[in-house]
Amino acid sequence: GISAELRKIALIIILTRAGLGLDLSGLKKIGRPAVMMCFVPATFEIVGIVLLAPKLMGLSILEAAIMGAVLAAVVVPRMVKLMEEGYGVKQGIPQLILAGASVDDVYVIVLFSTFTGMMQGQSTSILSFINIPVSIFLGIGIGLLIGTCLAYFFKKVHIRDTSKVLIILSISLLLVVMEDSLNTAITFSALIAIMFIGIGLQKKREVVAKRSSVKYGKLWVAAEVFLFVLVGATVNIEYLGKVGLRAMIVIMGALVFRMLGVLVCLLGTSLKRKERIFAMMAYMPKATVQAAIGGMPLALGFACGDTILTAAVLAIVVTAPLGAFAIDLSYKKLLSKIGKTE
Repeated sequence: GISAELRKIALIIILTRAGLGLDLSGLKKIGRPAVMMCFVPATFEIVGIVLLAPKLMGLSILEAAIMGAVLAAVVVPRMVKLMEEGYGVKQGIPQLILAGASVDDVYVIVLFSTFTGMMQGQSTSILSFINIPVSIFLGIGIGLLIGTCLAYFFKKVHIRDTSKVLIILSISLLLVVMEDSLNTAITFSALIAIMFIGIGLQKKREVVAKRSSVKYGKLWVAAEVFLFVLVGATVNIEYLGKVGLRAMIVIMGALVFRMLGVLVCLLGTSLKRKERIFAMMAYMPKATVQAAIGGMPLALGFACGDTILTAAVLAIVVTAPLGAFAIDLSYKKLLSKIGKTE
């Protein structure tokens, strides 16, 4: 009964961690490709699913768009390990992939919220499309303001790190409830605000942000277990047999679109061919966001709920190990190593 709420809490933890750990200076250094990696590959993948899913799975275009938003997020395992070992660091490849994936997740979650709102019969007037960029910018502004206020508060009032995390978490939950209860034409994105609380705090009080990030990492251990158990509990095994093969074709086709998107982002950069191939493979694995939002269409009572959940689970089961193996087996061959002192 409370699985949807538990999933939302896990999603809040994902986004706060992303905000607290996101290196914006790294994004600025890498420049245009880093900004493009935040949304171009995900957009390509959603377009791929919108083209493939209606034909193969009998979904409407809006249902296919919701499925695309669920499947388009990525996780990037091993990038921190690569940075520690010095592989591809000089060219900024692990930093590019890490930063891009953090924002990519937020981008698809915002699109998912928009598409599900449209599916629930919320007005699809021109105003609702204007509301998308407005809600994003309002979310950024609110998040940065709260993050800055918290930084000053933590500077004046000395409390334990656990209490700081509880305060941030409470504000995040309040923002989600506020967004849900707003009936105005123009709203704000609570999920983006939550991420930018972390960014605002990091800008003003980096030490607090780093320590809070460690605490959120511990929270995530429990949240992750809840998330994947809940996904497993809601999967309809019989349904998997019916749509499994077609869902696999859609997932694989969508991955081709995503890789094309990564290639477009890297055009005009100084990266070698093998480094671009690595970036395309590293931007493939899926797990946490699919577990967090994959079951939501079913919880909301959408007809396509079972199909989307099945596709989300298949995407996790196939791409997470495949991507991790591909990264592990190829990074020493495809990336050049630098010494720690270099």
